[in-house]
Amino acid sequence: MMSEDKPLRIVAIGGGTGLSALLHGLKRYTRPGPPEAPDRPLVDITAVVTVTDDGGSSGRLRRDFEVLPPGDIRNCMVALSEDEALLARLFQYRFQSGRGLKGHSFGNLFLTAMSHITGDFHEAVKISSEVLRIAGSIYPATASNVALEAVLEDGTLVAGESRISRSKRPIDRIRLRPRRCKPLKETLAAIAAADLITLGPGSLFTSVIPNLLVDGVPDAIHRSQAVKAYFVNLMWQPGETMQYRASDHVRALYRHSVPDLVDYAVVNIRNVRRSLQKQYARQHARPVELDFNELNDMGLEVVAGNLLQESEKVRHNPEAVASVAVQLAREGRLRRELAAHEAEKSIWKRR
Repeated sequence: MMSEDKPLRIVAIGGGTGLSALLHGLKRYTRPGPPEAPDRPLVDITAVVTVTDDGGSSGRLRRDFEVLPPGDIRNCMVALSEDEALLARLFQYRFQSGRGLKGHSFGNLFLTAMSHITGDFHEAVKISSEVLRIAGSIYPATASNVALEAVLEDGTLVAGESRISRSKRPIDRIRLRPRRCKPLKETLAAIAAADLITLGPGSLFTSVIPNLLVDGVPDAIHRSQAVKAYFVNLMWQPGETMQYRASDHVRALYRHSVPDLVDYAVVNIRNVRRSLQKQYARQHARPVELDFNELNDMGLEVVAGNLLQESEKVRHNPEAVASVAVQLAREGRLRRELAAHEAEKSIWKRR
């Protein structure tokens, strides 16, 4: 039987709007369930967020103040914020005018100022998270000030996340500069103790894989007894994953980390409405092909469901992806408890 007295531990790795959507959905599991759902499991969330953004407000702050890019982390804090009204809106507020202010969000400026006050970006994130009373912990993938560069299939080198996203030619490999950077010790501890580790959803080459380029992270994920799941993107991404099938995403993960890094591929099977497909087709983007046989041949279990939220854009539904994550975390808890039980039996046999 699975112990119900301790929260399920989920480590969510990624960046961008995909990670924020998952965190937003998971937030409701960090509090006891309502009377109609008293058995809803509690979840302890750790988010590990990429820090390679060099565009927009984050890029300007990196260049002007030599801080890590705050944008993705700000979005994750808002997604996990207890107060989704005033404080969250304040952190997301973007100045529409003002010399030097136009285009900056208040939350980015707050994190930058707090970094200079504390002298440490991770401490700034921690204090800012307390201000927003977030449900969980958020760690930058590394404390090092890293940049992203890509080697395209024709050998061309492209430096900078924003330029990589605008590239018209297929990406062969990405890497960090400087090459050797370390994760926070808190990140490694969370990975070791996790019941579930998620990768994505999010931009494959600029939000998900950069986290796997940090020294020690792939090996820590591989060693962990947690269930590991990759949430496959919904659409091709121009500049990154044109023509990519679901299995191509997973192969790219393995190529940049270690083989067999994940156990599950989580995919959406609801069709994108035709009008929205036409809108994306103008950018030459189509829904990701789900090649189930190939995924199975790679040794992956596939979780398929209605994970789609349609508005003006194609996005993952926060509640749907969170529900899948919680079920996989339950499996991870059972797996860990069984391993602990077998280890205990082995010790008794040796006595």
